[in-house]
Amino acid sequence: MKVLKFIKEWTLPVAIVVGAVIYLVFAFTPALDGPGEFFEPIIDTIFPTFLFLVLFVTFCQVDFHAMRPQRWHLWVGVVQLLLLAATVVPLICLGLTGSHLVLAECALLCLIAPCASAAPVVTAKLGGDLTGMTTYMFMSNFAASLLIPLTFPLVDPRLDMPFLSAFLFILWRVCSILVLPMVLAFLVKHYMKWLHRRIVAIPDLSYYLWCCSIVIISGTTLRNIVASGATGAFIAAIAVVSLVLCIAQFVLGRAMGRRTGQVIEMGQGLGQKNTAFAIWVASAYLNPLSSVGPGCYILWQNFINALEIHQHQKTIRN
Repeated sequence: MKVLKFIKEWTLPVAIVVGAVIYLVFAFTPALDGPGEFFEPIIDTIFPTFLFLVLFVTFCQVDFHAMRPQRWHLWVGVVQLLLLAATVVPLICLGLTGSHLVLAECALLCLIAPCASAAPVVTAKLGGDLTGMTTYMFMSNFAASLLIPLTFPLVDPRLDMPFLSAFLFILWRVCSILVLPMVLAFLVKHYMKWLHRRIVAIPDLSYYLWCCSIVIISGTTLRNIVASGATGAFIAAIAVVSLVLCIAQFVLGRAMGRRTGQVIEMGQGLGQKNTAFAIWVASAYLNPLSSVGPGCYILWQNFINALEIHQHQKTIRN
């Protein structure tokens, strides 16, 4: 019973550890090379499926009629733009190359990444505004589609990234990931009410689906770090930069939220990033090694989420 209680209270870090252990077992056990090659494409298919289910279940709980911009959305967006400008302007002036440019790109990805698709899930778990968070998640992802093709060529002038084609390509990916589960959830909520009642009746369904996704994400992240070929010192530098930016954005968001009454929403809105999206963008347009930055960020943000959830549950019990 104590083990089950521990797993329930610390589901996110347990999921991270399980994913890492599974990867290490397969990576360092030669006898498992065959099964590993067999399961790799299956896992690559399962993750988008889990992500789709997480979003679908989350959207089933959203009040679509209440989805509208709120004042805190503007403030979080403005702060993210200021942080981005404070990073991009020095990078343009310095004209970095080599490993210094890769480290700068890691920092840029940790700042420009949009709000995570799981942010509404964690926000609801913390007792925040699910609908408001979902609205901001959409706004943030569409804003990132515009900011990325504007910003990346400024940081690295050698980058061949035509604005319109890059914008439409990124926007299409955002729409394919977010809009389809939302449309399906809308149809189920309004035209298949018996199914909708069963879905929302399962407590924390979207949260535990997301934890299953974290198992895959943590293993994949560790695999990407090992496969990057970078030195241990450089990986450590990337990890430190992503940790500092992760803590800073969560702290800043929650600090702003204390002034407006949206501590949870603004903290998650600014701090919890769609790092899977950032990793894809890095692989598509930047040095692939820069994807290690958001890869580390996802581990840090989920440890912070776990601490937040633990503290919230402790407060409820007391």
